[in-house]
Amino acid sequence: MPFASLTDKKNLQQCDIAVVGAGVQSLTLVLHLLKKRPKLRQRITVFDPHGQWLANWHHQFAAQDISHLRSPAVHHPHPDPFALRRFAEKRANELFPPYDLPGTKLFADFCQAAIKEFQVEKHVIPAAVTDLEPPTENQRKFTLTLDNGNQWVARRVVLATNRTQRQLPQWLDSIEMPYPPDRLCHSDHVDLRGLHLKGERIIIVGGGLSTGHLALGAIARRGQVTMIARRAFQEKLFDADAGWMGPKYLKGFYAEPDWEKRLEMVLNARDGGSLTPMVMRQLRQAKRKDTITLKPECQIQTARWQGNHWQLYCDNGEIVEGDRLWLATGSRFHLDAEPLLQKVRERHPQPSINGFPILDKYLRWQGCDLFLMGGLVALQIGPTARNISGARIACDRLVPALTKSSLQRVYGGIGCNRVSA
Repeated sequence: MPFASLTDKKNLQQCDIAVVGAGVQSLTLVLHLLKKRPKLRQRITVFDPHGQWLANWHHQFAAQDISHLRSPAVHHPHPDPFALRRFAEKRANELFPPYDLPGTKLFADFCQAAIKEFQVEKHVIPAAVTDLEPPTENQRKFTLTLDNGNQWVARRVVLATNRTQRQLPQWLDSIEMPYPPDRLCHSDHVDLRGLHLKGERIIIVGGGLSTGHLALGAIARRGQVTMIARRAFQEKLFDADAGWMGPKYLKGFYAEPDWEKRLEMVLNARDGGSLTPMVMRQLRQAKRKDTITLKPECQIQTARWQGNHWQLYCDNGEIVEGDRLWLATGSRFHLDAEPLLQKVRERHPQPSINGFPILDKYLRWQGCDLFLMGGLVALQIGPTARNISGARIACDRLVPALTKSSLQRVYGGIGCNRVSA
């Protein structure tokens, strides 16, 4: 069990390292920390409203009927990069070409085995952190308030929530009520497992991999799909070139001292949503069978619920009609998307570029022992910061800072156009 002791204040507990979030980023960090320093097991506490590891991850993969990951088998939470390959020796049929992409169930089983191996099954406190109070002169630790009313204090905090801002199209504001609420859904809220779509027309807006998964899932449930994207559908194996997962591109990225140029490199590398070759091939096969209509480079101007169906008016004069409208229009990382940073930002203002904070090389917030993981650390880690490979790179920075006393509580000025990476 994680370390916890009652103090003189009612309902106030304490830990050394508090990790907010129990997703793949958080799990990667905790396993890497315990590999380096096993004694930390009693000093780490993880907070997540689901009360278990990877709950949201597993839900999204099941809800969108995703058969396998987009990342190669060497990218996973376990500190040993070859651990998943060994785990899959008798399940080779669950590694998909190219680069042995692990199947969804294989990856889930492997992660559960890693959780058991490192004995962290009970490290997740089933509660959401609703408030994060940074240290003060009187209280030298962070105070975390939970949605159950309890409070914890922690010497160091790692924020691994990976919250984002949804990017919603402007024409959404033109829709007038009323319309059935289940007929307009964001992709995050679509659960294919409970849908029977025979004879229904599904309009999916977006050009990323979620769009492709939802389209194939709807077709499998005998729906008739129309996919609409503002630009041509992009076909890429990974959401950023494989060179960004190692020194090929990262060496030059880390050598770049200008934060603005770094951000430009990140945005150019990701370049919006894309579809894998396998998904694109399946969509083309569905197109030949007339179960899907692909509409690239189509700008939607307005939309309305007319009678019992949707009507979308495009800039080319075309009207697209459907029974359900799903939005898979993406999201972006921004400091404003994380409410837990509000008080920290007020007490310790941090320079940022377009919502991305300029942290020190250990991914630490200037002025306090708050560390970040996920998409928000893209300026330090690179375009794959939000991905599993980015989590592993982040651990190279975080683990030394959290385990070496010589690196703890060392603060320095951070110039806006200088970097130590």
